[in-house]
Amino acid sequence: MDKFYSFLSSTTILCGQIKGETRLPMPPLDVGGTGSGKNRISLLEGAIITWTKQIKNVLKQDPESQLKMGYHPTPDVEIAFWKNKANNLNSIFEQLAGQRIRRVLRALDQQHSTYCATFSRLCKEVFTARLEANDNMKYLRTLEEWFDKLNNEDNFPGLLELFKPMLHIILLIWKNSKHYNSPARLVVLMREICNSLINQACKYVSGEQIFSLIEAEEAHVAVEQLKTTLLVCGTFKSTYFDYKATANAECPANPWRIQNNALFMRLDSFLERCHDILDLTQTIVQFSKLAKIEVGGTKGKTLTTSVQDIHTSFQVAVDKFKMVDYDIMDVSAKQFDDDFYEF
Repeated sequence: MDKFYSFLSSTTILCGQIKGETRLPMPPLDVGGTGSGKNRISLLEGAIITWTKQIKNVLKQDPESQLKMGYHPTPDVEIAFWKNKANNLNSIFEQLAGQRIRRVLRALDQQHSTYCATFSRLCKEVFTARLEANDNMKYLRTLEEWFDKLNNEDNFPGLLELFKPMLHIILLIWKNSKHYNSPARLVVLMREICNSLINQACKYVSGEQIFSLIEAEEAHVAVEQLKTTLLVCGTFKSTYFDYKATANAECPANPWRIQNNALFMRLDSFLERCHDILDLTQTIVQFSKLAKIEVGGTKGKTLTTSVQDIHTSFQVAVDKFKMVDYDIMDVSAKQFDDDFYEF
């Protein structure tokens, strides 16, 4: 009987996972045969243990988990996380409130099972976590449209129009939400917004594009694109600081008291990378002028040859740098620092 119930439990759990929800497997409530009383209680307690593991797995889900694992999620992932968690907890809550699970708990309570009190506390945790997830989902939905634009805007400079309305909504959520108003929540959301911004910047000006422009003797175009990238990313940071000042003034009991490094560490690294590549492209623009210089006078030929030698040596260094096997705009490519220093 135990093996058969174990098979049914696994099947129920698997079917729930396929549907993207948590299904609590039900034990058989009527068990006949010799010693059926002990066997029945053992099966019911086994079901409680299974449910407890399933519920705890849902409760411990953390929106920061992808960031902790070194991934770079975008803010739509935050909305998807809370939507999934709310749906899961709503499903669990409905099952816990159903008659079949109530029958199991009543049967165990009548037998004075020690599992009842522990499971009752877990049910209260589900109720609290469910309220939080649904509340967070309600407020985050208001940002869905803006995050979609942030991720899919084809005109990179057009992102400048999104920053104020997006941060204004985040401030309103901070003021009105009962749960989505803690530093932990804001840190995750801001880091994910920064990831979207970096992704869009790399679409706008990639390392491959920069090298292509240099090859076509249009490094000045890359210079302008990099300056635009620095402007857009810098504007986002300054807009955040404006709204942080507003939040601190309007919410003195709960200000945005968060270390800047916790929010912008990756974005700042990206901006530093952009500055390095901007220096590179501006240097290339300057040195490219040497190719067309001819010096007159008695020593003109000698000086012209010297200038051309300098230009040739510089071009060799540029060509070597262009051979790197990674995207120079990829902030996670740490070997850039060594290659750039060598250049």
